[in-house]
Amino acid sequence: MAETPVGIWFVGARGGVAATATVGLAALKQGLLGTAGLVSELPAFAGLGLAEWTRFVVGGHEIRGVSLPEEAARLMRESHTFDRELFEQCRAELERIDGRIRPGTLEKSGPTIAGFADLDLPRDKSPRHAVERLKQDLAEFVESEGLGHVVVVCVASTEPVAEPTDVPLRWTELEPLLESAGKCPLPASSLYAVAALESGHSFVNFTPSLGSNSPALDELARACGTRHMGCDGKTGETLMKSVLAPMFARRNLQVMSWVGHNIFGNIDSRVLDDPVSKRAKVTSKDHLVGEILGYRPQTLVSIERIESLGDWKTAWDHVHFRGFLDTPMTLQFTWQGCDSVLAAPLVLDLVRLTELAYRRDHVGLMPFLASFFKSPVGVDEHRFDRQFAMLEEWALGG
Repeated sequence: MAETPVGIWFVGARGGVAATATVGLAALKQGLLGTAGLVSELPAFAGLGLAEWTRFVVGGHEIRGVSLPEEAARLMRESHTFDRELFEQCRAELERIDGRIRPGTLEKSGPTIAGFADLDLPRDKSPRHAVERLKQDLAEFVESEGLGHVVVVCVASTEPVAEPTDVPLRWTELEPLLESAGKCPLPASSLYAVAALESGHSFVNFTPSLGSNSPALDELARACGTRHMGCDGKTGETLMKSVLAPMFARRNLQVMSWVGHNIFGNIDSRVLDDPVSKRAKVTSKDHLVGEILGYRPQTLVSIERIESLGDWKTAWDHVHFRGFLDTPMTLQFTWQGCDSVLAAPLVLDLVRLTELAYRRDHVGLMPFLASFFKSPVGVDEHRFDRQFAMLEEWALGG
């Protein structure tokens, strides 16, 4: 008897990361793709009973009218994310998945994200009304596909900064506010989280947006016996910081300044051109160095939109440090990679590991997933090697 299918529900289902992850999953199901970039395929995680790729079924929420095959074709054409032959072999699966994508919500997403919305989105009377509509979409997904569990993954564009401190600490205080758009502080990413958690599903926030990052939503997750984690996937420059900063600390080399300049041209860069949205991303990228070193050198993170680069991101970092005899020295590095291709396998890993946590009856935050995030909720350890050791310890100790 075949094992029960597992749902992946993408928030931002027709965006670059979701489209790339979906193409990758379709290719993995057909045996067309190797396992490079997939952490869950490392030998350390063999024998854990991780769900096979063939068990996963994809659906999602979206605010844009572009079809999933059209978005995948654009990535192929403009950013050469994958070749045409692979795309054609996956096209039929993409078309099936596109039929499962439902209209999302724009609640407190900001005018830049709202400007992308070209779907005729339902007019929700209140945040609670939006949550109930999103929950209904999830319930219909479970019913139509015969799913045992769903992992909801937010890969939507970065919302304007919403501080967890703006949200009541207790779910009993927050829940009544959902009845009024004027009183509810939750942005769209958090409404998706509420819908997932109240439905008993897992929620993963791969973005810098608020999502489930508040004590009230953690309380909700625990009350519903489910799990969540975030935020902001660690894919490139910040990954390098989490590896290199411990080296400076352990060699007693004083970092005087660390400057990182990022340029790229995809849809997310259009959102981050908005200073309000950019602040959330810069904050997520900038805090890590000081927390690892134990002191605060001068730091600067810049993010600029260069349209011609498309999905290809270049990060140039300049590290000015002081060594023996107080001699100043410099490390510079350049990281260039395809943004969606770096992110997509991590998203699939997070789904796979979260599904295992579901079968292990884990409830609440999943700190063992910290190595996947720039700002892992509830985790103070930012050194990549130690974060990864947390994942290995959980995997083997389960």
